[in-house]
Amino acid sequence: MPETDARPATLPDPRRWKALIFIGLAQLMVVLDATIVNIALPSAQRDLGISDGNRQWVITAYALAFGGLLLFGGRIADLWGRKRTFVVGLTGFALASALGGAAVNTTMLLGARALQGVFGALLAPAALSLLAVTFTEAKERAKAFGIYGAIAGGGGAIGLILGGLLTEYMNWRWTFFVNIPFAIVAAAGAVLVIREPAEGRNRNRLDVPGVLLVTTGLVSLVYGFTRAESSGWSAGSTIGLFVAAAVLLTAFVLVERKVKAPLLPLRVVLDRNRGGVYLSLGMAVIGMFGLFLFLTYYLQIVLGYSPVLTGIAFLPMVAGMITGSTQIGARLMTRVPARFLMAPGFLVASIGMLILTQIDLNTSYPALILPGLILMGLGMGTAFMPAMSLATHGVQPRDAGVASAMVNTSQQVGGAIGTALLNTIAASATTSWLAAHAGAAAASPAAAKAVQFQGMVHGFSTAIWVSFGILVAASTVAFTFVTAGRPGGATAGSGAGAQESNEVPVLVH
Repeated sequence: MPETDARPATLPDPRRWKALIFIGLAQLMVVLDATIVNIALPSAQRDLGISDGNRQWVITAYALAFGGLLLFGGRIADLWGRKRTFVVGLTGFALASALGGAAVNTTMLLGARALQGVFGALLAPAALSLLAVTFTEAKERAKAFGIYGAIAGGGGAIGLILGGLLTEYMNWRWTFFVNIPFAIVAAAGAVLVIREPAEGRNRNRLDVPGVLLVTTGLVSLVYGFTRAESSGWSAGSTIGLFVAAAVLLTAFVLVERKVKAPLLPLRVVLDRNRGGVYLSLGMAVIGMFGLFLFLTYYLQIVLGYSPVLTGIAFLPMVAGMITGSTQIGARLMTRVPARFLMAPGFLVASIGMLILTQIDLNTSYPALILPGLILMGLGMGTAFMPAMSLATHGVQPRDAGVASAMVNTSQQVGGAIGTALLNTIAASATTSWLAAHAGAAAASPAAAKAVQFQGMVHGFSTAIWVSFGILVAASTVAFTFVTAGRPGGATAGSGAGAQESNEVPVLVH
């Protein structure tokens, strides 16, 4: 399936911009799926009888499989070829979506979500690494990543609106079925248009011990946060999972230092700039991810919004993301160092989060929720654009897949941890608040309902305060660790990063 041609190595592939359409379409499908499921979750929960304790698993099952297997998926992309992996990922994602739409119980739905995560772990790094090796000239790279980021933001907008429409006027099941035509078109376009350089392949033997250690380590880490909600932070099972995660991930690092063909070459993450990007991105996503779940329930249950109106309510944040990505991040990425976009971007998003900590039972959407969402979107769009580009800039061609996988791993594992951690914090705060106000709830059924809602909002607000702190920390990490100059200019990064940058040839198809 990978194709090469005999044109001189200095000429770019004339079909590279067409290829971007289908790469972007695949990314749109993945983002569409995430936002659609958030909007549809309350309806699916009622229909299938999913408990409040298990509802987060509709999100977490996907993120666990996705995050745990992304490094494996990135290595498979380098081994099989990125185009082949891309098409296989699309096909599997479509089949898993069909299974999710046909779910008849909680187990079937969660299984389908996990299967989506497995194939997403093949698809996402293949898509991003195809983009990275296709566009290597600084200005074209900035434009391509800007378009890619805008497509991701646009996918969020489409998902929010489409999720509301399908849930309210058809059925939540169609929020899964809608992925199928996207996958078919993207796969057909990939077969016809996308080419990849043969010299970028990494044909070394697969590091099976590394795959097993990192996958089980990441799953243990995320599951530990999830268990904390039901069993408590001091429970033996929770502590055991965290200890297991630490042991497994430490063993993974030791193995990667010794094996001849590591799953994750440590040169990829030990570069100061890439390491700073991965860490700050993961922290920012931890801070953001739980918010989507909380606000969806807050808008629909507390404020009484319909699914369609909930989707519309999120649109200003998506518009902010698109604006930050295309009009700020992409335009300034070749002019200023990445940290002068990433750190202020995360800080602006934290201000939006700070505003949202003030929600109550009668919060005004225009006065409080709207400005909070706009600032979050604008900040995140500005920060994510240069972060995604820098995370894959300067890597050796044979490492493009695994470097791309690390970008997605930081986001997906961060998302899974964020959902589990913040859900745990919110649930604990709600329980404590309700216990302290049990007397007021006993006055009448109306009072009991009001106290229940107040406890829920208190839990959400407490978790959002934690998210605010995490975003401030992400801004600090980005400013401290990411020292690279603007693309195409001088680099102030580590020696490793500078050496890799000088080694990269012009990759064309």
